[in-house]
Amino acid sequence: MPDFAGGAESPGRRKVALRNRLLAARRSLSAKDRAQAAAAVQAVLRDLVRAQAPTMIAAYVPLGPEPGGPDLPDVLGDRLILPVLRPDNDLDWVRYAGPDTLRPGPRGLREPSGPRLGVDAVTAAALLIVPALAVDRGGLRMGRGGGSYDRVLARAGGAFSVALLHDGELLAAVPAEQHDRRVHAVITPGEGLSDTADWTK
Repeated sequence: MPDFAGGAESPGRRKVALRNRLLAARRSLSAKDRAQAAAAVQAVLRDLVRAQAPTMIAAYVPLGPEPGGPDLPDVLGDRLILPVLRPDNDLDWVRYAGPDTLRPGPRGLREPSGPRLGVDAVTAAALLIVPALAVDRGGLRMGRGGGSYDRVLARAGGAFSVALLHDGELLAAVPAEQHDRRVHAVITPGEGLSDTADWTK
């Protein structure tokens, strides 16, 4: 029986159902659709990096059907740090030195090898690119449930944060819990860059 609080299903249970639906939709994308979506997202990111000229970028290596494509780090320039998952689900950071430095990590991740910079290294980033399964039109981000990027977003308060999505993952609302964090903008293949501040005016 569902766990109801105040007559409504809990946000946690709604998140699970929404995650399952979104993950299934991503798995159904063809290789061609994934490649076209990745190329569109990367083009918008290149323009954003040129416009902002950030002194440091924090990003990640997309896996499988995640938006952005597995070669995303190589389009972001040489001022880039990538995450390494710690046992407590927090993220350490390493300077990216090219595709040959990526190695298999836990949970199927691809992680950079090199000296660890510490969890606070992300505070030096001016542009923060994060994964998401969905974002609502107030900027509220929903991830996979591990809480890693909620910690990062809380820590990197000075960075311009951007979530990468597929078309159809920018929603009117997502289930919210107290620890969930917002992003400043999203990029989708079809709509390009959308600033979440514009949606709340």
